[in-house]
Amino acid sequence: MTQEENKIDSLAQEVLRISRNNLIINLRFMDRAISMLELEGIHNFDKCTVDGKTIYYNPTFILKCFSNDKKQAVRLYLHMILHCVYHHFWISTQVNQDYWNLACDIAVENSINDMNLDIVRTDAEEEQKKEIAYLKTKVKYITADLLYKYFIKIHLKQNEYHRLNKIFASDNHMAWYVHDLKQGKNGSQSNGKQQNKNQNQQSDSNQKKESEENASQQSDVDVLRELKKIVKKWQDISRQMKMDLETFSKRQRSQAGSLEQNLMAVTREKYDYTEFLKKFSVMGERMKINDDEFDYIFYTYGLSRYKNMPLIEPLEYKDVKHVKEFVIAIDTSGSTSNSLVQKFLTKTYNILKNEESFASRFNLHIIQCDAEIQEDVKICTQEDFDHYIETMKIRGLGGTDFRPVFSYVDELMKNKEFVNLKGLIYFTDGYGTFPVRQPAYHTAFVYIDDGYNNLSVPPWAIKLILQPDEI
Repeated sequence: MTQEENKIDSLAQEVLRISRNNLIINLRFMDRAISMLELEGIHNFDKCTVDGKTIYYNPTFILKCFSNDKKQAVRLYLHMILHCVYHHFWISTQVNQDYWNLACDIAVENSINDMNLDIVRTDAEEEQKKEIAYLKTKVKYITADLLYKYFIKIHLKQNEYHRLNKIFASDNHMAWYVHDLKQGKNGSQSNGKQQNKNQNQQSDSNQKKESEENASQQSDVDVLRELKKIVKKWQDISRQMKMDLETFSKRQRSQAGSLEQNLMAVTREKYDYTEFLKKFSVMGERMKINDDEFDYIFYTYGLSRYKNMPLIEPLEYKDVKHVKEFVIAIDTSGSTSNSLVQKFLTKTYNILKNEESFASRFNLHIIQCDAEIQEDVKICTQEDFDHYIETMKIRGLGGTDFRPVFSYVDELMKNKEFVNLKGLIYFTDGYGTFPVRQPAYHTAFVYIDDGYNNLSVPPWAIKLILQPDEI
């Protein structure tokens, strides 16, 4: 590096340090996030990028930003910090990168505008606010995930992408995709492939090629492991920021609506609904060959010693988890979408229809209820469930009260309708009256939410939030 490059790099680092200090002074609740990133200058690089651990920057670009407007450098630093807080860099290369990059930039710039900080205010804000006002008529919340889905849905045209990108983009997102190993597209694998190609031309290089492939695979594993550690740190930071906004930083909270909404989006728990249903199953025997406990040693020894006489036959039963007794309660109040109810039941049915999930005969009650019980259908076989799905009609559409269902199920238990009821799943929009006392069985409330509302349940209940596209 020449003396001039050293000088430029030193000045650029000073600009970034000043920007960081300004942010820490004005955004105390973000001090850990702001101080998290390392700085590394690269002179033959375009703009700057962040990978969750380091900000890589072109020193000349940083100095130009500072020369044009001192606030622009501070805003750029905050822009990259928020990309990390929102976990934008943790993404598969299989996404439409143009759409994802644009959605992330819009979400971040909207959050910065909402903060209403003088140290990051630039001339671009007014034009950005006009575009965001329009987007708010199309998506419920300005988050990267919802914006990305919207762009995919409308097939955002290339000229519109370039127009919006010019308004919102400020950094380069190249580092987000370099370390993605899910589809084997990281740099080390590409290099390994090139090396393999060259060495395939040599007849005596098989051993060397295998060694290099193993080294490349190990490198990929190490990179992925390190990246997961970085993501875990940012998840902790995001949760801490959300908690701080909700408790101590009242003034910032009033000016950080978009920030809080994005934090809710990235800190909410995500569930696999199939795994979730397994919580309500019980162990039981099923007439089925158990390959797991089959002893091949005795079996093959018998065949060899006594010709066609195996010493042990495979077990003809197997312990599996399946649903025997279960309740699905459906909130049929006026605020619940009929189509989502049907989709939810169909999804649940398709999961339970798996032969490992359902006992040959079972006791399933599907109860529809708004402010009172509207219907109770008992289902004992898969054929019964098939018929119910085909002929189901939503009944009720009144108010919402959860208590009648629990009272009704308690009565069924008293009347010996259930022998070993494992649980009840209540599908609802979340707005109703909960029972005061904990029931004698596990209870889960499943919410279908197209936003990031912080819906609550009693401490004795499980909460599961699914997005409409997840069912």
